[in-house]
Amino acid sequence: MTKPFKILGIQQIAIGGEDKDRLRKLWVDLLGFEYKSTFVSERENVDEDICAIGKGAHEIEVDLMQPFDIEKKPAVHQTPLNHIGLWVDDLPKAVECLSAQGLRFAPGGIRKGAAGYDITFVHPKGNEEFPFCGEGVLIELVQAPPDIIAGLSS
Repeated sequence: MTKPFKILGIQQIAIGGEDKDRLRKLWVDLLGFEYKSTFVSERENVDEDICAIGKGAHEIEVDLMQPFDIEKKPAVHQTPLNHIGLWVDDLPKAVECLSAQGLRFAPGGIRKGAAGYDITFVHPKGNEEFPFCGEGVLIELVQAPPDIIAGLSS
C-alpha cells in the first residue's frame, strides 16, 4: 500500500525519572551526550533537559524528563511516559492516513513540542473506535524540517 507520508528515522528517545540530575549524570557526564537546552511546562508537568548525539539528519535527541510536580499528572517520571520519537516527512498527512486506518492518537492533536517541532503522540492503548495503538509504547511523531527530510531521504 502506498502511503502519503514516510517515516524517516528516530528523532528522539524520552526517558523520565524523579531526578533529572541523575539522568543527566548518566547520559551527559558518563555517556557523552551534548546538553542542548531545557524545556519546562507546568501544563505538561515536565522539566526536561534536551540532549543529543550525532549531527544533522543523524542527530538523535534524548530527552531527560522529571515531573514539574511529582504529585500531578502526566507523570513523566513513570515508565508509561518514556517514549520514542520518529521523524515523519508530512505530519498532518500521517495523522489523517493513520487515523483513517484506526490508529489511536493521544489527546492534544498536533502541537509544538519541546524542541520546537510540530508533534503528536500515538496512544499506547487502543480502544473500540481506534483499535490500533502503540501496543504499550507511547510513540511521538515529529514533523521533520526540510534539511532533515533531505538528509534522511537520500
